[in-house]
Amino acid sequence: MTTGILDYESDAIVQLMSIAEDDWTEKDLKDALQRAIMLEVSTIAPYATALWSITDADSGKPVAQTIRDIIFDEMWHFGLVCNMLTSIGGTVVLTDPATVPKYPGELPGGVNPGLVVYLSGLSRDSAKLFSDIEKPENPLAFAADGNTIGAFYQRIANVFPKYAHLLSGQRQVSTSPGGKREMIEMKTIDDVLRAIRIIQTQGEGTSASPEDPSGGGPSRLAHYYAFKEIAEGRKLVFNDMTRKWEFTGDAVPLPDTSPVAKVPGGGWPRQGDPNSPDQSTAKLLNDFNKEYSDMLRALEQAWAGAPNAISTAIAMMGAMRGSAQQIAGVKLPADPRFRYGPEWLLVQ
Repeated sequence: MTTGILDYESDAIVQLMSIAEDDWTEKDLKDALQRAIMLEVSTIAPYATALWSITDADSGKPVAQTIRDIIFDEMWHFGLVCNMLTSIGGTVVLTDPATVPKYPGELPGGVNPGLVVYLSGLSRDSAKLFSDIEKPENPLAFAADGNTIGAFYQRIANVFPKYAHLLSGQRQVSTSPGGKREMIEMKTIDDVLRAIRIIQTQGEGTSASPEDPSGGGPSRLAHYYAFKEIAEGRKLVFNDMTRKWEFTGDAVPLPDTSPVAKVPGGGWPRQGDPNSPDQSTAKLLNDFNKEYSDMLRALEQAWAGAPNAISTAIAMMGAMRGSAQQIAGVKLPADPRFRYGPEWLLVQ
């Protein structure tokens, strides 16, 4: 297997999934973990852009709280996979231009082929997109299709024991993103398999229940079903008559939001376009991109032997929230019904 690591837009995960488990090499496992890291990073921008478009001052209301909890979970998953990679001698790569997420675009490695992930404000449509990102192989409420994130993690879980002798516990980060989320240090294969199970069930639930059984976060439903409730506008309930889970419960109202438009590929053109930002708006966009880039650099440093850099990364995430909310307050010149959204571009 000769897939390069630095190729966000490749179909390398599909290629890895086509290799028999017994034929996976140490390099394949490290390659798979790097791609899993890229997958986890790829979800943060669309989820956070939607969350930060909410203008309701009561951030504890159900929909906002649900999205916030899921973002914390995704940050947790990211950290767990980084610990897996460094503990077997791999290096976390986040700031090479080829590794950073591209929006709009498909998920890295060919997962969920045909699904185009974009950045926009919160809406029923964006919530449906998020549920599609998290879709299990066999959802309890809908038919599934395509390669899924959960199936990819299962392949990693099946292969990892073959290379358990490489686990060293080196370059681990133990800082938790919050709540009951335990940042597991990967010292044994049991640590690894427990972490993978948390990632799978928090995203997808189990084959018997849509609930998250991990105990890692305050949300009861796994991510797929939590987002699907927002998309459908109804709570998921078990129908005793049909013996099926159905989205027929109480209404799930959307909070007040700023109507953030879909961010164009490569960001908002700085000139020559009807929606080119003015100087002050361009500065807001550029400041956000710098904060995002600084956060990625701090995360990279944290898993390169400087674990205290995680505090810098967390601080940068707070700065990004404030910048994104300022950006979302600026109307588009060509269509003032909509607002700008942050670009999430890497600044070298």
